[in-house]
Amino acid sequence: MDGRSGMRAADADREATAERLRVALEEGRLDLHEYDERLVRAYGAKTYADLDAVVADLPGTTPPHRAAVAPAAPAATDAAGTVVASGRGAGGLLAIWSPWLRVAGILTAIWLFASVGSGHLGHYWPVWAIGPWGFFLLMRTVGGRDHGWRPAERRGRVRRDRRRRR
Repeated sequence: MDGRSGMRAADADREATAERLRVALEEGRLDLHEYDERLVRAYGAKTYADLDAVVADLPGTTPPHRAAVAPAAPAATDAAGTVVASGRGAGGLLAIWSPWLRVAGILTAIWLFASVGSGHLGHYWPVWAIGPWGFFLLMRTVGGRDHGWRPAERRGRVRRDRRRRR
């Protein structure tokens, strides 16, 4: 028996086990009677070993004490060796703007077909949908948000803020 098994469980641990039981019930792994019995045992559990016994035969997520910690991604550095926030670069810009481009193309095509069908070019109404959205995306792009680019004067402040949060 490892040290964790003998430790007392908290209410949050009991709730997590109850959630796992609920998922197993929804998946059809438990019937209602068995779910009820296990739920009573889960809420009455004193230790982690008691909780583990309630869900021992159920497949599910890896228990937190057995989960491996994911390795950290290598940090990008500039020429001076200073750590710089890694960004998505041009791929990030494409990810930001591609939904707007798709919607703009669809709305423009609808406007064009309607105008051709009526025989005259009407008011370009798609501007009311894509105009404000495009303006905000432009502000995000120029401001350097969401795609990794940060103006030089903000880099130091961003790094300091990240260090404080850790």
